[in-house]
Amino acid sequence: MNAINQPSHSKKPHKFATVTALAAACTMMLSATAIAATDTPTSTVTSTAPSAIDSSKRIVRRAASATATSDTANTAEQVDQTTAPNYIEPSVDSPVSAAQAVKPKPLPLVTAYKPTNAELIQTGVAHVYQPAPITSTGPDISRGQLANIPIPQARISDVSFVPTIIIAQKTAANSEKLDVSLLDDFIKDTSPNARHYPPNFPNRTQRYTAREKIKVLTDWIDPYARAPDASYDVLLRAAKLNGMGRNLDLGSEYTVRGGKYVDRAIKINPNSAEANFLYGLMLSEGGGFKEGQKYLDRAVALGYTEAEQSLAQSDLLSDRRSQALDRLRRLEKKMPDNSVIRQQIKLIEAGKFYIWDLSASDTNTQP
Repeated sequence: MNAINQPSHSKKPHKFATVTALAAACTMMLSATAIAATDTPTSTVTSTAPSAIDSSKRIVRRAASATATSDTANTAEQVDQTTAPNYIEPSVDSPVSAAQAVKPKPLPLVTAYKPTNAELIQTGVAHVYQPAPITSTGPDISRGQLANIPIPQARISDVSFVPTIIIAQKTAANSEKLDVSLLDDFIKDTSPNARHYPPNFPNRTQRYTAREKIKVLTDWIDPYARAPDASYDVLLRAAKLNGMGRNLDLGSEYTVRGGKYVDRAIKINPNSAEANFLYGLMLSEGGGFKEGQKYLDRAVALGYTEAEQSLAQSDLLSDRRSQALDRLRRLEKKMPDNSVIRQQIKLIEAGKFYIWDLSASDTNTQP
């Protein structure tokens, strides 16, 4: 009997060891999601009981055996307990329940700290501008001249004024008035370059500026000139602008309008030397030599000198070169101080056909 019961007593320690191992395995599975090996070589590590290194990172390391080096054991014991306050290390000698091993402790609540403006200024974390009273510094230059600084000097020269010119808008005595001061100033400045064909400007910029200014001014005066009772002064100025527009190749409508306006101006004032000259100039330079000559002859009779030059141009284009030279030479004797006539004679003697193809003078026309 004694021999039969003896083996049963020898198996009890093995069952107790098996239960202990199962409890330790359950503890490891419930307390961590991953098991990481230590830096100790695997040949010196034996699986006995778990120990936690850092529960905040939830890494569970296997405990080193008694034969491991002392450095590995000291590392596990010197873990900062403040970083893992919620872990309860199980005892190796006695089994522990799963609930006891993984029960966490509540972490303290941490709220963001918001410093005041005074603290920010004192600590230097942020620099806040504090306005200060404004104080005057330096010399006051508004009350006198600075030392060692010369006084600036300015000189004004070539001062010119545009004369004010007011004309009647219509032929009626009580007609409204128009201020044509700027228009007359433009015509006076641009006519020597654009009154005759071909126009002559010193550069393309001045030619372009004159073209654009003529467009603007004709758009302004044309509504007044189209009126059936437009005054002589309005019609004459509208004819001059449209005539220059024709010479600057702005379109055939400028030719048509210019002829109509000057014809109406002559009907209002038949003895106007300027109106007769302007009409004869438009006709002759446009190819109507016979039609234009009678108006030019009338302008010459009325004492308009430039009409004689236009007749010389008409003779030159009609293959009457000798007559053109004789006309200009007679005119030069009457006006010896006129340098333009002398230049025109030289052009004809050189075989040219346009006596107005002279060196252009600069214009003062502003855009």
